[in-house]
Amino acid sequence: MTAGPIHQWDCGEYLISTDPGRFDVDAFYGFMSDAYWARDRSREATAAAVANSVVFGLYGPDGAMVGSARAITDCATFGWVCDVYVAAPHRGRGLGKALVAAVCEHPDLAGVRRLTLITLDAHGLYEARGFTPLQAPERWMELRRPPPSEVLPAPPPLSPPPT
Repeated sequence: MTAGPIHQWDCGEYLISTDPGRFDVDAFYGFMSDAYWARDRSREATAAAVANSVVFGLYGPDGAMVGSARAITDCATFGWVCDVYVAAPHRGRGLGKALVAAVCEHPDLAGVRRLTLITLDAHGLYEARGFTPLQAPERWMELRRPPPSEVLPAPPPLSPPPT
């Protein structure tokens, strides 16, 4: 995405930043390898996802990235919040809430009419920010594809019969 101004949120000893130059793709890939929703995501797909998103890095007291979130958006009408993650040693400090708040309050996202997300857990975290179940789930559709690792290569073309 085109990089806009960098935004930061102070969270005590922690910092949330949208600086794409600071965002640690390798750390993020490690987080996603641990996350149930992204275990099959390749390093290449992870890097592409980061490059095409508004990224939120959560940095610990030592400056290392210890959590993250992404927003996929047109910055006008629609956004999808995804990959909200806090590394286990840093959980229980309200940092997930801070990440979700930062996403919702980001100036490029604050006026977006609809933010969506998908989650199996942590519903209370998102409900506290105003997220609700879909109003009209019968209107939503999706195209599901197998992960690239499950896609088999096309068989070779048939040879013409001998003449």
